[in-house]
Amino acid sequence: MTERIDLAKTQPAALTAMLSVENYLSQTALPAKLKELIKIRASMINQCAYCIEMHTAEALEAGIEQQKLFAISAWRESPLFDNKERAVLALTDDMTLIADSGVSDASYQACLDKLGEELLAEAMMQVIMINAWNRFALATQMKH
Repeated sequence: MTERIDLAKTQPAALTAMLSVENYLSQTALPAKLKELIKIRASMINQCAYCIEMHTAEALEAGIEQQKLFAISAWRESPLFDNKERAVLALTDDMTLIADSGVSDASYQACLDKLGEELLAEAMMQVIMINAWNRFALATQMKH
């Protein structure tokens, strides 16, 4: 396998810009548990082992139960997720797989109803950012 470039070293300004968005996200009102569910679910869809490992550890620190982490891949069938978490996970799925069929009106409206405009915007930015990080990690084959 060919060694990949280190984007952070090759384009430090790009990494700084991404970290600036991360700084914004760290200060948002969206609950930490929802942020971690978004990060893990998108990373599972994108098959980003680097981010799955990182964010499952952070989810445990945030107080998410192991049983819930084990069930994220089957969240639609699992009774462990409340309606707010389900709305956020549906939005995460739609946004991560946006090329398939876009963001459905049902997912968008459910999230808006459960979160309101401000938290919905924050959730959307969290989905956007973890998808960017997944691509960063996968394209460069980042390792821990």
